Amino acid sequence: MTTVAQLRKAALGLPEVEESTGSFSVRGKTFASVTGDGWVEVRLSDADAAATVAAHPTAERLAGSARVPLADVDGQQLNWLVRRAWFHGAPQRLAAALADADAGTAPAGSDLPAAIGRPATRALLGAGLSTLDLVATRSADELLALHGVGPKAVRVLAEALAERGSALR
Repeated sequence: MTTVAQLRKAALGLPEVEESTGSFSVRGKTFASVTGDGWVEVRLSDADAAATVAAHPTAERLAGSARVPLADVDGQQLNWLVRRAWFHGAPQRLAAALADADAGTAPAGSDLPAAIGRPATRALLGAGLSTLDLVATRSADELLALHGVGPKAVRVLAEALAERGSALR
């Protein structure tokens, strides 16, 4: 069983996501929302919507989306649904950048220190934080909330920022 808080964390951990009263969008295109009665609706490709309905007996297929009660999905399934919906709704260049981040491929101009480790690098890139300047817009707690970023990575990032005369928010 998952919660709205877990849905929020999964959605807001993706690049350029905005939240507005129970719905999540990327560059103005809604990709996931939660209803007052506890259903999560995700905009998916036809194949992903069919897979969702096949995997969850309580899921319903709608035009261009699927919905399932939050109580009927576990955290891993919810993350998959949210990410697939985000990829379906995101512009191609942004989706390609996240796919590269998932593979651990930093974009040109990234100055993230290698000492933070690959899991932290993937997490930061996945959240759209490809440079130290972007990392400086976040607090230590916000960074630690990203799966893959631990205390050592935050310490290394803080030290790298301090060397540049900057700090975490």
